[in-house]
Amino acid sequence: MSSNTNARALSGAAFATLMLIALMMGANHVAARIAFNHGADVSTAVVFRSIVTALVVSALIFIQRVPLSFKPAHRKFLPLIGLLIGVQSLCLYSAVARLPVALALLAFNTYPLWTALWDRLFYGRKPERAVLIAMPVILIGLALALDVFGAASGLGAAGQWGQIGTGVAFALAAAGTFGLALVVTQHEAADVDGRVRTATTMIIAGLVALANVGFKGGFHLPQAAAGWWGLAALTFLYGTAFTIMFTVLPKLGVAGNSAIMNVEPVFALVLAWLILGQAIAPVQVAGALVVVAAVIRLGLRKR
Repeated sequence: MSSNTNARALSGAAFATLMLIALMMGANHVAARIAFNHGADVSTAVVFRSIVTALVVSALIFIQRVPLSFKPAHRKFLPLIGLLIGVQSLCLYSAVARLPVALALLAFNTYPLWTALWDRLFYGRKPERAVLIAMPVILIGLALALDVFGAASGLGAAGQWGQIGTGVAFALAAAGTFGLALVVTQHEAADVDGRVRTATTMIIAGLVALANVGFKGGFHLPQAAAGWWGLAALTFLYGTAFTIMFTVLPKLGVAGNSAIMNVEPVFALVLAWLILGQAIAPVQVAGALVVVAAVIRLGLRKR
Protein backbone atom coordinates (compact mmCIF):
# COMPACT_ATOMS: atom_id res chain seq x y z
CA MET A 1 0.00 0.00 0.00
CA SER A 2 3.00 2.27 0.24
CA SER A 3 4.68 4.21 -2.53
CA ASN A 4 8.09 3.35 -3.91
CA THR A 5 9.75 6.39 -2.38
CA ASN A 6 12.85 5.45 -0.44
CA ALA A 7 12.55 5.72 3.33
CA ARG A 8 14.20 8.79 4.76
CA ALA A 9 14.26 10.73 8.00
CA LEU A 10 10.80 11.86 8.99
CA SER A 11 9.98 15.56 9.01
CA GLY A 12 7.83 16.96 11.79
CA ALA A 13 4.86 17.19 9.42
CA ALA A 14 5.28 13.60 8.28
CA PHE A 15 5.51 12.28 11.84
CA ALA A 16 2.48 14.31 12.89
CA THR A 17 0.52 12.97 9.90
CA LEU A 18 1.38 9.38 10.79
CA MET A 19 0.29 9.98 14.37
CA LEU A 20 -2.95 11.58 13.17
CA ILE A 21 -3.77 8.55 11.03
CA ALA A 22 -3.06 6.20 13.93
CA LEU A 23 -5.24 8.32 16.21
CA MET A 24 -8.12 8.33 13.73
CA MET A 25 -7.87 4.57 13.21
CA GLY A 26 -7.91 3.97 16.96
CA ALA A 27 -10.82 6.38 17.39
CA ASN A 28 -12.66 4.63 14.54
CA HIS A 29 -12.76 1.41 16.56
CA VAL A 30 -13.88 3.18 19.73
CA ALA A 31 -16.68 4.81 17.71
CA ALA A 32 -17.58 1.37 16.34
CA ARG A 33 -17.94 0.00 19.88
CA ILE A 34 -20.32 2.89 20.71
CA ALA A 35 -22.41 2.04 17.63
CA PHE A 36 -22.47 -1.65 18.59
CA ASN A 37 -23.47 -0.81 22.16
CA HIS A 38 -26.54 1.01 20.81
CA GLY A 39 -27.96 -1.50 18.37
CA ALA A 40 -25.82 -1.39 15.21
CA ASP A 41 -24.34 -4.69 14.07
CA VAL A 42 -20.95 -5.43 12.55
CA SER A 43 -22.13 -5.95 8.96
CA THR A 44 -24.04 -2.66 8.93
CA ALA A 45 -20.98 -0.78 10.16
CA VAL A 46 -18.70 -2.37 7.54
CA VAL A 47 -21.16 -1.55 4.73
CA PHE A 48 -21.38 2.12 5.74
CA ARG A 49 -17.63 2.45 6.25
CA SER A 50 -16.56 0.63 3.09
CA ILE A 51 -19.02 2.19 0.65
CA VAL A 52 -18.44 5.76 1.84
CA THR A 53 -14.65 5.27 1.72
CA ALA A 54 -14.94 3.76 -1.77
CA LEU A 55 -16.97 6.76 -2.95
CA VAL A 56 -14.47 9.25 -1.52
CA VAL A 57 -11.44 7.49 -3.01
CA SER A 58 -13.25 7.03 -6.35
CA ALA A 59 -13.92 10.77 -6.41
CA LEU A 60 -10.20 11.38 -5.85
CA ILE A 61 -9.37 9.04 -8.73
CA PHE A 62 -11.73 10.98 -10.99
CA ILE A 63 -10.52 14.42 -9.87
CA GLN A 64 -6.85 13.49 -10.14
CA ARG A 65 -7.44 11.64 -13.42
CA VAL A 66 -5.71 8.50 -12.28
CA PRO A 67 -5.38 6.10 -15.26
CA LEU A 68 -7.32 2.86 -14.95
CA SER A 69 -5.56 -0.08 -16.57
CA PHE A 70 -5.57 -3.63 -15.27
CA LYS A 71 -3.41 -6.56 -16.28
CA PRO A 72 -4.95 -10.06 -16.36
CA ALA A 73 -3.33 -10.83 -13.00
CA HIS A 74 -4.92 -7.71 -11.52
CA ARG A 75 -8.39 -8.78 -12.66
CA LYS A 76 -7.79 -12.13 -11.00
CA PHE A 77 -6.30 -11.03 -7.69
CA LEU A 78 -7.93 -7.66 -6.92
CA PRO A 79 -11.30 -9.35 -6.22
CA LEU A 80 -9.52 -11.83 -3.94
CA ILE A 81 -7.84 -8.97 -2.04
CA GLY A 82 -11.21 -7.25 -1.67
CA LEU A 83 -12.80 -10.46 -0.40
CA LEU A 84 -10.02 -10.94 2.15
CA ILE A 85 -10.33 -7.35 3.39
CA GLY A 86 -14.10 -7.78 3.61
CA VAL A 87 -13.68 -10.84 5.82
CA GLN A 88 -10.97 -9.08 7.84
CA SER A 89 -13.23 -6.07 8.43
CA LEU A 90 -16.12 -8.23 9.64
CA CYS A 91 -13.82 -10.23 11.93
CA LEU A 92 -12.04 -7.22 13.42
CA TYR A 93 -15.25 -5.34 14.19
CA SER A 94 -16.65 -8.58 15.65
CA ALA A 95 -13.62 -8.66 17.97
CA VAL A 96 -14.10 -4.99 18.89
CA ALA A 97 -17.73 -5.76 19.76
CA ARG A 98 -16.63 -8.49 22.21
CA LEU A 99 -13.31 -7.34 23.70
CA PRO A 100 -11.88 -4.14 25.16
CA VAL A 101 -11.00 -2.19 22.02
CA ALA A 102 -7.26 -2.03 22.71
CA LEU A 103 -7.02 -5.80 23.27
CA ALA A 104 -8.85 -6.52 20.01
CA LEU A 105 -6.39 -4.31 18.13
CA LEU A 106 -3.41 -5.87 19.89
CA ALA A 107 -4.46 -9.37 18.88
CA PHE A 108 -4.95 -8.06 15.35
CA ASN A 109 -1.44 -6.59 15.46
CA THR A 110 -0.03 -10.11 15.14
CA TYR A 111 -0.62 -9.77 11.39
CA PRO A 112 3.15 -9.42 10.60
CA LEU A 113 3.59 -12.98 11.85
CA TRP A 114 0.75 -14.18 9.64
CA THR A 115 2.26 -12.30 6.70
CA ALA A 116 5.53 -14.17 7.16
CA LEU A 117 3.65 -17.49 7.42
CA TRP A 118 1.62 -16.97 4.23
CA ASP A 119 4.68 -15.70 2.35
CA ARG A 120 6.47 -18.92 3.29
CA LEU A 121 3.54 -21.23 2.45
CA PHE A 122 2.42 -19.70 -0.84
CA TYR A 123 5.54 -18.07 -2.24
CA GLY A 124 8.34 -20.08 -0.62
CA ARG A 125 10.03 -17.07 0.98
CA LYS A 126 11.76 -17.78 4.28
CA PRO A 127 11.01 -15.32 7.11
CA GLU A 128 13.72 -12.78 7.80
CA ARG A 129 15.79 -13.20 10.97
CA ALA A 130 14.18 -10.06 12.42
CA VAL A 131 10.72 -11.62 12.04
CA LEU A 132 11.81 -14.84 13.76
CA ILE A 133 13.25 -12.83 16.66
CA ALA A 134 10.11 -10.68 16.93
CA MET A 135 7.69 -13.63 16.94
CA PRO A 136 8.21 -14.79 20.55
CA VAL A 137 8.42 -11.19 21.80
CA ILE A 138 5.07 -10.32 20.22
CA LEU A 139 3.45 -13.51 21.48
CA ILE A 140 4.73 -13.01 25.04
CA GLY A 141 3.52 -9.40 25.03
CA LEU A 142 0.16 -10.51 23.69
CA ALA A 143 -0.14 -13.19 26.38
CA LEU A 144 0.45 -10.53 29.05
CA ALA A 145 -1.98 -8.07 27.44
CA LEU A 146 -4.75 -10.66 27.11
CA ASP A 147 -4.11 -11.99 30.64
CA VAL A 148 -4.26 -15.50 29.22
CA PHE A 149 -3.96 -17.17 32.63
CA GLY A 150 -6.60 -14.96 34.23
CA ALA A 151 -4.19 -13.73 36.93
CA ALA A 152 -5.03 -10.03 36.61
CA SER A 153 -8.77 -10.62 36.35
CA GLY A 154 -8.81 -13.23 39.12
CA LEU A 155 -10.95 -15.48 36.92
CA GLY A 156 -8.32 -18.14 36.26
CA ALA A 157 -7.44 -19.36 32.77
CA ALA A 158 -10.77 -21.09 32.10
CA GLY A 159 -12.85 -18.14 33.26
CA GLN A 160 -10.74 -15.62 31.36
CA TRP A 161 -10.92 -17.57 28.10
CA GLY A 162 -14.64 -18.02 28.61
CA GLN A 163 -14.88 -14.24 28.45
CA ILE A 164 -12.32 -13.39 25.76
CA GLY A 165 -12.05 -16.58 23.67
CA THR A 166 -14.53 -15.70 20.92
CA GLY A 167 -13.27 -12.14 20.62
CA VAL A 168 -9.64 -13.25 20.42
CA ALA A 169 -10.54 -15.83 17.76
CA PHE A 170 -12.17 -13.09 15.65
CA ALA A 171 -9.16 -10.79 16.11
CA LEU A 172 -6.70 -13.51 15.09
CA ALA A 173 -8.88 -14.41 12.09
CA ALA A 174 -8.77 -10.74 11.11
CA ALA A 175 -4.98 -10.75 11.47
CA GLY A 176 -4.66 -13.91 9.39
CA THR A 177 -6.83 -12.67 6.53
CA PHE A 178 -5.16 -9.25 6.57
CA GLY A 179 -1.72 -10.85 6.46
CA LEU A 180 -2.76 -12.93 3.46
CA ALA A 181 -4.19 -9.83 1.75
CA LEU A 182 -0.85 -8.05 2.25
CA VAL A 183 1.11 -10.97 0.77
CA VAL A 184 -1.17 -11.27 -2.27
CA THR A 185 -1.02 -7.50 -2.76
CA GLN A 186 2.77 -7.49 -2.60
CA HIS A 187 3.21 -10.30 -5.10
CA GLU A 188 0.26 -9.82 -7.44
CA ALA A 189 -0.95 -6.20 -7.31
CA ALA A 190 1.88 -4.01 -6.00
CA ASP A 191 2.03 -2.12 -9.30
CA VAL A 192 -1.63 -1.02 -9.11
CA ASP A 193 -2.05 2.60 -8.02
CA GLY A 194 -2.80 2.69 -4.29
CA ARG A 195 -5.95 4.77 -4.78
CA VAL A 196 -7.33 2.40 -7.40
CA ARG A 197 -6.50 -0.62 -5.27
CA THR A 198 -8.18 0.94 -2.24
CA ALA A 199 -11.33 1.84 -4.19
CA THR A 200 -11.73 -1.67 -5.63
CA THR A 201 -10.95 -3.24 -2.25
CA MET A 202 -13.51 -1.10 -0.40
CA ILE A 203 -16.21 -1.76 -3.02
CA ILE A 204 -15.75 -5.53 -2.78
CA ALA A 205 -15.46 -5.41 1.03
CA GLY A 206 -18.71 -3.45 1.13
CA LEU A 207 -20.40 -6.03 -1.08
CA VAL A 208 -19.17 -8.84 1.21
CA ALA A 209 -20.67 -7.05 4.20
CA LEU A 210 -23.86 -6.31 2.25
CA ALA A 211 -24.25 -10.02 1.49
CA ASN A 212 -23.86 -10.69 5.20
CA VAL A 213 -26.52 -8.09 5.93
CA GLY A 214 -28.89 -9.92 3.61
CA PHE A 215 -28.06 -13.24 5.27
CA LYS A 216 -28.93 -11.74 8.66
CA GLY A 217 -32.27 -10.38 7.49
CA GLY A 218 -31.40 -6.75 6.81
CA PHE A 219 -29.60 -3.80 8.33
CA HIS A 220 -29.43 -3.48 12.12
CA LEU A 221 -29.28 0.27 12.68
CA PRO A 222 -28.56 2.08 15.95
CA GLN A 223 -31.48 2.44 18.34
CA ALA A 224 -30.24 5.61 20.04
CA ALA A 225 -28.65 8.92 19.03
CA ALA A 226 -25.31 7.88 20.52
CA GLY A 227 -25.25 4.87 18.19
CA TRP A 228 -25.88 7.04 15.13
CA TRP A 229 -23.08 9.36 16.21
CA GLY A 230 -20.82 6.33 16.61
CA LEU A 231 -21.72 5.01 13.14
CA ALA A 232 -21.17 8.43 11.58
CA ALA A 233 -17.88 8.90 13.42
CA LEU A 234 -16.43 5.52 12.47
CA THR A 235 -17.34 6.15 8.81
CA PHE A 236 -15.83 9.65 8.84
CA LEU A 237 -12.68 8.65 10.72
CA TYR A 238 -11.96 5.58 8.59
CA GLY A 239 -12.63 7.36 5.29
CA THR A 240 -10.60 10.42 6.26
CA ALA A 241 -7.65 8.34 7.48
CA PHE A 242 -7.54 6.39 4.22
CA THR A 243 -7.87 9.55 2.14
CA ILE A 244 -4.92 11.14 3.97
CA MET A 245 -2.94 7.92 3.63
CA PHE A 246 -3.14 7.95 -0.16
CA THR A 247 -3.00 11.69 -0.85
CA VAL A 248 -0.70 13.20 1.77
CA LEU A 249 1.71 10.43 2.77
CA PRO A 250 3.19 9.85 -0.71
CA LYS A 251 4.04 13.56 -0.92
CA LEU A 252 5.75 13.46 2.47
CA GLY A 253 7.94 10.53 1.45
CA VAL A 254 7.31 8.37 4.49
CA ALA A 255 7.42 4.97 2.83
CA GLY A 256 9.12 2.52 5.15
CA ASN A 257 8.09 4.50 8.23
CA SER A 258 4.38 3.59 8.12
CA ALA A 259 4.96 1.03 10.90
CA ILE A 260 4.84 3.98 13.30
CA MET A 261 1.07 3.92 12.74
CA ASN A 262 1.01 0.70 14.77
CA VAL A 263 0.75 2.87 17.88
CA GLU A 264 -2.98 2.69 17.07
CA PRO A 265 -3.68 0.27 19.98
CA VAL A 266 -2.08 2.73 22.42
CA PHE A 267 -4.36 5.52 21.22
CA ALA A 268 -7.30 3.11 21.39
CA LEU A 269 -6.33 2.14 24.94
CA VAL A 270 -6.42 5.77 26.10
CA LEU A 271 -9.58 6.67 24.16
CA ALA A 272 -11.45 3.56 25.30
CA TRP A 273 -10.54 4.40 28.91
CA LEU A 274 -11.65 8.03 28.56
CA ILE A 275 -14.81 7.46 26.49
CA LEU A 276 -15.96 3.92 27.24
CA GLY A 277 -14.55 3.49 30.72
CA GLN A 278 -12.62 0.40 29.60
CA ALA A 279 -9.58 -0.20 31.78
CA ILE A 280 -7.02 -3.00 31.86
CA ALA A 281 -4.53 -4.01 34.53
CA PRO A 282 -1.00 -2.51 34.62
CA VAL A 283 0.56 -5.84 33.57
CA GLN A 284 -1.75 -5.84 30.53
CA VAL A 285 -0.65 -2.30 29.65
CA ALA A 286 2.96 -3.47 29.86
CA GLY A 287 2.17 -6.37 27.53
CA ALA A 288 0.46 -3.98 25.12
CA LEU A 289 3.53 -1.75 24.99
CA VAL A 290 5.75 -4.79 24.32
CA VAL A 291 3.58 -5.79 21.34
CA VAL A 292 3.45 -2.27 19.92
CA ALA A 293 7.19 -1.73 20.33
CA ALA A 294 8.03 -5.07 18.68
CA VAL A 295 5.70 -4.45 15.72
CA ILE A 296 7.06 -0.93 15.19
CA ARG A 297 10.64 -2.18 15.41
CA LEU A 298 9.81 -4.91 12.90
CA GLY A 299 8.24 -2.43 10.53
CA LEU A 300 11.18 -0.01 10.71
CA ARG A 301 13.88 -2.61 10.09
CA LYS A 302 16.22 -2.05 7.18
CA ARG A 303 15.53 -4.31 4.21
